[in-house]
Amino acid sequence: MPNSASASPSNPPSDPDSDLNSKIEQEIRLGRSFSLADVIGQQAGSFLHGDAAIPRLVKAAAAVNDFINRQLSDAPGALEVVLRSWSTGEGSSLSQHLDQPLVALRELLLLLIDRPEMLYEFTRQVDVKWGEMYDERPHFQQPHQPPHPDDEYTHESVQAKLRELLERLEREH
Repeated sequence: MPNSASASPSNPPSDPDSDLNSKIEQEIRLGRSFSLADVIGQQAGSFLHGDAAIPRLVKAAAAVNDFINRQLSDAPGALEVVLRSWSTGEGSSLSQHLDQPLVALRELLLLLIDRPEMLYEFTRQVDVKWGEMYDERPHFQQPHQPPHPDDEYTHESVQAKLRELLERLEREH
């Protein structure tokens, strides 16, 4: 009579080491109580099994930030900080483009370039950030008004930087 534990496609042969390990685990568990921490510990190894340790949204944000860091020419740095925030923060379209994060950046650049109201608000936030970074009072350009002579970031200069970045993005991708 064939052994019911014999090898077959639905019942593979048992591994003696695995059987021994299972018996040892059972012996250990008999002598102590089983807790939620034990369950979590047993399952923890499978949480990231087969997946990258870095969430897709974090990877996408890193790709956008890396592109901005490499391609945006912004010596004072405030424009870069605000652009990174707008392109990867809450309300951005990044989560809709996890596989192609630079598409989200492109969409944002087009909005800022083509919509004056958005550009004005963006530039205002860049001015605020510049003031914080350099501990100076920023100059806020009003819509359809000439900028202050000492204004580091004007509507026109910010728009030109964004256009330049968009051109680099379209050449690279």
